[in-house]
Amino acid sequence: MDQFDIKPGHYVAVIWDMTTAESNSKLVQDIRAVTGSSGNVAMENIERLQLSAHKDSSFDIVLSGVVPESATLHSFDVFAEIARILKPGGRFYFKEPVCISGGNGRLKTASQLASLLKLAGFTEICEMGKELLTADQLRSIDHGIGSPSGNLVKHGIKAKKPDFEVGSSSQLKLSFVKKNNQAPEKLQLDPNAAKAWTLSAIDMNDDDVDFIDSDELLDENDLKKPDPASLRVMNCGDSKKKKRACKNCTCGLAEELVGKGPKDVKSLQVKSSCGSCYLGDAFRCASCPYMGMPAFKPGEQILLTNKTLTDA
Repeated sequence: MDQFDIKPGHYVAVIWDMTTAESNSKLVQDIRAVTGSSGNVAMENIERLQLSAHKDSSFDIVLSGVVPESATLHSFDVFAEIARILKPGGRFYFKEPVCISGGNGRLKTASQLASLLKLAGFTEICEMGKELLTADQLRSIDHGIGSPSGNLVKHGIKAKKPDFEVGSSSQLKLSFVKKNNQAPEKLQLDPNAAKAWTLSAIDMNDDDVDFIDSDELLDENDLKKPDPASLRVMNCGDSKKKKRACKNCTCGLAEELVGKGPKDVKSLQVKSSCGSCYLGDAFRCASCPYMGMPAFKPGEQILLTNKTLTDA
């Protein structure tokens, strides 16, 4: 039992299948001779392992398929169940026929076995050795697998459960560096670079700067007040038809027809008490009826609705 590192007092689980029932019985007797009365040896069929009533972390060592004629195949669910019943730091020894190149149905490669063990939670996965199969062993394996194949070799693998239980937690000791309360030093700028980006009034010569008078950009036509008739849209208020202002009229026709318009429009122009209403909201009184309206020219007719006068 030295190859499995079994010692007195250990709890060992031996997993068997139909091809290794007799050989495993002898193996159990040999293990019990080593563990003694303080230990325990349990046998479990691989098909009913997940239905067993073993508690978490019950065994120190689990053996599976270690007898010569074994053809035991392990699935991911079997690996996960073995990881559950193993104690933290417990070891799992097993042998399984694998394909030398490529999988073959239920058969796996050595790399695929290692990947499944890692997914099940095992660490320190290492190979114990390879065994070439004799004709009798191949017949036994073919009977257990149900799919004869000559591209087989038996791999022995050892894996370990981590030294902590699944779902356990531990507080992390973090060391935080004390913050330096001193103010960071200011970066020293290159005097030449600072001088290159500095501009003063001395650096500018007024004789070399050309100033443009904005009034010179306007000609006589720009200073003339446009004729209101020229602002009307073509065909607006056609003489052949009844005059009707366009929607959102801006030519003043709507103002001329205000007497015929909606009843809530007043034709009388509101008189300003301060004389600053036309300048805009910044110059208007708090109760100004023009509050919220854009600035307009002095003397321009502005129409207010009854709703606007009431709100004011």
